[in-house]
Amino acid sequence: MFDSKTFPEGFLWGGATAANQCEGAWNLDGKGPSTADVQKFADPKSLKELLDVHGLCDITDELIDEALASTDDAAYPKRLGADFYHRYKEDIAYYAEMGFKVYRMSIAWSRIFPNGDESEPNEAGLAFYDKVFDECAKYGIEPLVTMSHYEPPLEFCRKYNGWYSRESIDFFCRYVDVITKRYAGKVKYWLTFNEVDSILRHPFMTGGLIESRFAADEFEEVLFQAMHHQFVASALATKICHENIPGSKVGCMLTKLTFYPYTCHPEDVLAAQQRERATYCYGDVQVFGEYPAYLTAMYENKGFDIKMTDEDLRLMKAHPVDFVSFSYYSSGCAAGVYHDEAEVTAGNTVQGIKNPYLPSSDWGWQMDPVGLRISLVDLYDRYRKPLFIVENGLGAHDEVLPDGTIDDQYRIDYLAAHLREAYKAIREDGVELMGYTTWAPIDLISNSTIQMSKRYGFVYVDADDYGRGTYDRMRKKSFYWYKKVIETNGASLFEESPERLSS
Repeated sequence: MFDSKTFPEGFLWGGATAANQCEGAWNLDGKGPSTADVQKFADPKSLKELLDVHGLCDITDELIDEALASTDDAAYPKRLGADFYHRYKEDIAYYAEMGFKVYRMSIAWSRIFPNGDESEPNEAGLAFYDKVFDECAKYGIEPLVTMSHYEPPLEFCRKYNGWYSRESIDFFCRYVDVITKRYAGKVKYWLTFNEVDSILRHPFMTGGLIESRFAADEFEEVLFQAMHHQFVASALATKICHENIPGSKVGCMLTKLTFYPYTCHPEDVLAAQQRERATYCYGDVQVFGEYPAYLTAMYENKGFDIKMTDEDLRLMKAHPVDFVSFSYYSSGCAAGVYHDEAEVTAGNTVQGIKNPYLPSSDWGWQMDPVGLRISLVDLYDRYRKPLFIVENGLGAHDEVLPDGTIDDQYRIDYLAAHLREAYKAIREDGVELMGYTTWAPIDLISNSTIQMSKRYGFVYVDADDYGRGTYDRMRKKSFYWYKKVIETNGASLFEESPERLSS
């Protein structure tokens, strides 16, 4: 134990959501459709089906036409979300009751520029976020705003091939200029692209790339070309934000995919290192402002011709991010040699070999609190910039008991164990950690499975996977637990008995 059992003064406690998963109102007040609005609920029957993460990007123009023609919004759950668009005052009041210092949220690009390429923004969309930020300010909650979180405008994707087009940089920068000027007095903390590395795992949802339009043997190069455009756009967005909002802080956001070697066989160790490098390279570019040698070597070895200009490289070098944020839910194992006993399991839209030393969630994600400490140390040693945990949480089946209560002790166990490890990273390892926002403070549509039944929140939403329910809100047991954690700046974590997931 430590002499001081609290987190640093000014630590930013809160929760995180995304517009495409919680807002709903997908076609109201001038909003255009996004990639999220055409993702159909597949109702997975087994863990094996849930492991098919490629289904998130397996879409064609024909399927998009079918989705746009459909009036069955329940078949496309992100169109409904958790109805934050109409209930934002109620939801933010819940966050205030828990004592949030920060609320991470995203702006829906297609609510501001419905098609992505307009010359003038949609005023109704801008006005909505004005109201949201004003409501946060009423309670002293600092917004942390993601500019692009898994929902590029659909027309931008279909007309321009999304981020593969060079024009995407200009469209995005116009959007960033508008929102940073509009909310200059209301938002200090910004993130550019959510899980920027994810374009390789779900290119349609993240990059607006319709895979069926490209030859199979060229698509990997297409992905990295689109990624380059996002790197340039991120640098320009950082520049624009700093110019429009003096004193603002802009971060990148990575998927922290922590992999252990399945055994101490050197090939397994190498495989784990390579899997982690495959994500680190996206942080490397945005923090150091240049491509790492191992990524350019990969381009050369595969014969990729990524179009980039000297001005692109100058901008990337001149405008690195101020801090590094990331999601962390679970870890996995990697192997470079065959192990006949190895079992594959799920993670945050990825697969890995199952670790026999860790428990798993209902959805097969392995719960590894110590992995969060390892991740914090690795990221801080690598980047030496402030870190921010902006997603960490447990998706689970929650049951409303006959007396109306929801006893989600399993969620408390998960979060408490992870927070204790974060505390150790700060106090013992010297990591500079700005804050922690759970995914998610309220039930919303899961991104990986498009389900409401995969619940993460401290606040229960009365809706099922088919949009049936009142959408009324109820506090869970974890609501009161997190409230105490924030009130005591983490001290209450050390007043409890050791949790089942603690190391």
